[in-house]
Amino acid sequence: MFLRIDHVGIACHNLEEKIGFYESTFGLVVVSREVNEAQGVREAMLHVADGEGGTSYVQLLEPLSPETAVGKFLAKRGEGVHHIGYGVEDVSKAMAEIAAKGVRLIDERPRHGSMGASIAFLHPKDVGGVLTELVEAPRQ
Repeated sequence: MFLRIDHVGIACHNLEEKIGFYESTFGLVVVSREVNEAQGVREAMLHVADGEGGTSYVQLLEPLSPETAVGKFLAKRGEGVHHIGYGVEDVSKAMAEIAAKGVRLIDERPRHGSMGASIAFLHPKDVGGVLTELVEAPRQ
């Protein structure tokens, strides 16, 4: 079902500062910047590697306010890994297969994600405490 680890989402207080760290320390390059009002974040996608299943990224997330999901995460846990995104061929199909196995879905249907992807989240309590995102890359 999973094609690759699409991205690791990392919550941070200061997006520009973290971008600088990832660029200077690991040599990663920003390939996309977005503000996602619906999710309450300012984000940057940094290219990690290309593989048979597609490209992998680090996604840096800065909350637009303390009341957003990422803002609450930072207040409770501090900076760090927020979620793991797995690449799938068809997000709707993956959602149906996973739900049929008893895993609760946060999203009832796919929604707009970074760089034009279709995404859906799985409930962390059903995935070992890990917020898990399904990511269908946009068709080329």
